[in-house]
Amino acid sequence: MDLIESKYAEWLSRAVEYHAELAAMDAETKKDAFYKDLEFGTAGLRGVLGAGTNRLNLYTIGGVTQGLADYLLSRKAKGAKVAISYDSRNFSTEFARHAAAVLAQNGITVYITKELKPTPYLSFLVRHMGCDAGVMITASHNPAKFNGYKVYGADGCQVTDGAAADILGFIQKVNIFDVKAADFDGAVKAGNIVFADVTCEYLNSVYARSVGKNRDVSIVYTPLNGTGCKIVPQMFGERGFSNVIIVPEQAQPNGDFPTTPYPNPEKAEALKLAIELAKQEKADIVIGTDPDADRIGAAVRLQDGEYRLISGNEMGVLLIDYIFSHSKDLPKKPVVVKTIVTTDLAARVAEDYGAEVKEVLTGFKYIGEVIKNLEKNGEGDRFVFGYEESYGYLSGTYVRDKDAVVASMLVAEMAADYKAHGKTLGDVLDGIYAKYGRYYHRTVSFTYEGVSGAQRMKEVLSGIRKTPPTDIDGSKVVKAIDYSTQTEFDLPKSDVLSYKAEDGSKLIIRPSGTEPLIKVYITAATGGSRRIDAILNQAKKFM
Repeated sequence: MDLIESKYAEWLSRAVEYHAELAAMDAETKKDAFYKDLEFGTAGLRGVLGAGTNRLNLYTIGGVTQGLADYLLSRKAKGAKVAISYDSRNFSTEFARHAAAVLAQNGITVYITKELKPTPYLSFLVRHMGCDAGVMITASHNPAKFNGYKVYGADGCQVTDGAAADILGFIQKVNIFDVKAADFDGAVKAGNIVFADVTCEYLNSVYARSVGKNRDVSIVYTPLNGTGCKIVPQMFGERGFSNVIIVPEQAQPNGDFPTTPYPNPEKAEALKLAIELAKQEKADIVIGTDPDADRIGAAVRLQDGEYRLISGNEMGVLLIDYIFSHSKDLPKKPVVVKTIVTTDLAARVAEDYGAEVKEVLTGFKYIGEVIKNLEKNGEGDRFVFGYEESYGYLSGTYVRDKDAVVASMLVAEMAADYKAHGKTLGDVLDGIYAKYGRYYHRTVSFTYEGVSGAQRMKEVLSGIRKTPPTDIDGSKVVKAIDYSTQTEFDLPKSDVLSYKAEDGSKLIIRPSGTEPLIKVYITAATGGSRRIDAILNQAKKFM
């Protein structure tokens, strides 16, 4: 009996809850469900829902939670505390409560939200309650078949490489069928599991980042059937934005995401219903948040009545320019943080306002690390703004993750303030391009699913390292960086390849940390979409 069949047989005999699903598996499904264990890393776990070691289910949730408990208890024998929240995805509530019960069985006090809350809320909860760790059940903007398990440290930031490796060491020692969980309701009665609500404190921290004065702007908002459904409208109402219409088909939590197969506000399709409603209502702006409300997408009404989608790169540049031009209490030595795949235009704008720009690897946890290091030096108030091109933004240090709630507030204020002066966000963006020059960007993902896909991803990256590009659409490569071996920058090692051409164009290639994808980030310094297409065709040859 091979390893896959051995694992399958054990699950068939012991995982009673999943017996029907296991019995119905064909050979290919069985192989994909058991050929490996879900991989735990800085992004925690993420996987397809279902039975198996390569799936997210009560057993894999229990195993990683027991490993986390053992890790915490090895560092703090008594008095450990963990915060837990969850999004609108299928089984998120069950997974969150099961994780809480496992932790309670280990003598760890758990603070859990009574209902779904955004990922940044969890980051705030960890810090507010003085917890040693946090768990967020979410798969962010992935399709409905996925769910996930993010782990946060005591600083409210997703665990970084060292802590993730330590936790993994404990997880690997756990037999998932031996994990015991307390009775959830009994643990609540005993005070070992506590329902926590810090909404007022969290929103007050969001409101402290307010910049604008005007509120006369019409908004169409969609939570994309996710956790923004209550807290974002509450924020709009409390901040005085009275003209807000919510897309009815996407207003309530629904883990099946029936109106869009990919609930990602980065995708135009996800905002389709919102834009259609905005056209009917002649709304000034469309705002959409992803299922765990840490990312925000937007479209703005132009002078001719049409709607223009604002990319993640563009919105970050707009927000930097807006915050620095409208804030009255900026620090003397402001800091802006961006990731290596985020537009260089952001640095040009921020530096023009006198800000120091720090560049980090992809992942908001690295932006959180910059905040933590600034605070260690007594300079936490220097942090003004951080963002990544994948539609994630943070103003302030009250959380250590991207926050679509504060971003929604700032975007609404920005639209209202510019409207008062007869401008749309499109007008302002065009003005920025006229002043600084325009960069053209596109991010493309190549999917590699299953056993063969995982192997192919390795082969692709290995092939690029062996035969790297010497030009980008005819412009000579003048700087090549392999972040897995580089020593030039004070950054952790990472499986990222970056190539910069003489004319300023860029090609950056990295495997996703949470999905079976290789992401390709293209920057064209000239030539617009025609040049982007040419560089993409060049990149496809490597894939």
